[in-house]
Amino acid sequence: MTISTTLFDKVWDAHEIHRDESGASLLWIDRHFVHEGSFHAFNKLHERALPVARPDLTIGIADHYVPTRTRRLEEIADPKVRGMIEQLAANTDEHGITLFGLDDPRQGIVHVLGPEQGLTQPGLLMVCGDSHTSTHGAFGSIAFGIGASEVAHVLATQTLWQTRPKQMRLTVEGPLPPGITAKDIALTWIARLGADGARGHAIEYAGSAVRGLSMEARLTLCNLSIEGGARCGMIAPDATTFDYLKGRPFAPEGEAWEQAMAWWQTLSTDAGARFDCEVTLDAAEIAPTVTWGVSPEEALPIDQRVPDPAAQPDAGKARQIRDSLDYMGLSPGQKLTDIGIDRVFIGSCTNARIEDLRAAATVLEGRRSRVPGIVAPGSTLVKRQAEAEGLDRIFVAAGLEWRESGCSMCVGMNGDLVPAGERCASTTNRNFKGRQGPGARTHLMSPAMVAAAAVAGHLADLREL
Repeated sequence: MTISTTLFDKVWDAHEIHRDESGASLLWIDRHFVHEGSFHAFNKLHERALPVARPDLTIGIADHYVPTRTRRLEEIADPKVRGMIEQLAANTDEHGITLFGLDDPRQGIVHVLGPEQGLTQPGLLMVCGDSHTSTHGAFGSIAFGIGASEVAHVLATQTLWQTRPKQMRLTVEGPLPPGITAKDIALTWIARLGADGARGHAIEYAGSAVRGLSMEARLTLCNLSIEGGARCGMIAPDATTFDYLKGRPFAPEGEAWEQAMAWWQTLSTDAGARFDCEVTLDAAEIAPTVTWGVSPEEALPIDQRVPDPAAQPDAGKARQIRDSLDYMGLSPGQKLTDIGIDRVFIGSCTNARIEDLRAAATVLEGRRSRVPGIVAPGSTLVKRQAEAEGLDRIFVAAGLEWRESGCSMCVGMNGDLVPAGERCASTTNRNFKGRQGPGARTHLMSPAMVAAAAVAGHLADLREL
């Protein structure tokens, strides 16, 4: 009798080396991405005189600390930032690890570069010392972020101890309304379920709306899984996946491609397989969505009003709303479209791919931004493609800065910051207090919605443009 199995279980079971009495699994790791923050783990190896077990399966990427104003190391004024980039180069060189460094023409944000280069493939188990590693699950891989001690363990052994999470299937059915993006899908489900709604679960995204998404959009959806508390997010690979991957620099070729396809085409959830939790969304009900507070769960359709804590019967929730409104400088009942902004940012591992830049440029073409802002492509290759299509000229003509690739204003550790008290419409993944700089106020939304806000000078409904 054949047992119906989920996509997640198929990939997990293929990588399980051993299971101990407690139920923890020792897993083989296919891809390990390391960036500037990995120096702690390399230091642990140095202390014990240990080599990297599989340098061929470890890939270094400079992204979090790289400045977006220059590609020249000697022009970086901050010695700490310069030192972090230099340390990554030294560690990868010492251990024979491939590095996509500051001056590499393929450099980019790890979660953009991995898929772009064909390093991300269906059925792999992938880790990185970054929570948004869940992005890579868009290809039908298991991908999740790990801590510094776990990074060291993977470097030393190419394995990792993990406990199998619960599983959730999140189904989005029906055609998406015009202008609705993967960002809107993600913010909608996170707002409905809460920041802990998927805690302890691996999510499989399913349904006709998900199958209709491009690879870029699928990457955005899986990227935000962590913001709803999930361990990772996955989408079953299909023709869209295979077409995107074929011919990429690190993708298999020839007979190896055919062998890989034979495995990849089995990677779907069997009929009758059971999940610990099932959630279904009607695509027709999803609207352009923006955050108003200090968590991705504090989000609403753009035509709504800021919530009133006095109308919240739960005392704890009421306190949370009051705290968020106080930090964000908003009033209860205020229309979202009445919220003025001071600047915009288009970029990050969530929304800095070519499809994202095209969407923003479509809104901005022939218009001027009322506020300053930065556009930072997700990789140098995306930057080149955007320039070949003339998107950079649209952004510059609109009054925005066109930068080099990198994490930029998403995380505020590379010199790109939102000044204290200012409000930024952003395509990033987190609106936590101080995420874009001390005292910064962040509103998350899709690239086209950020462009609409730039043109209006306040949060705006894309559908009205």
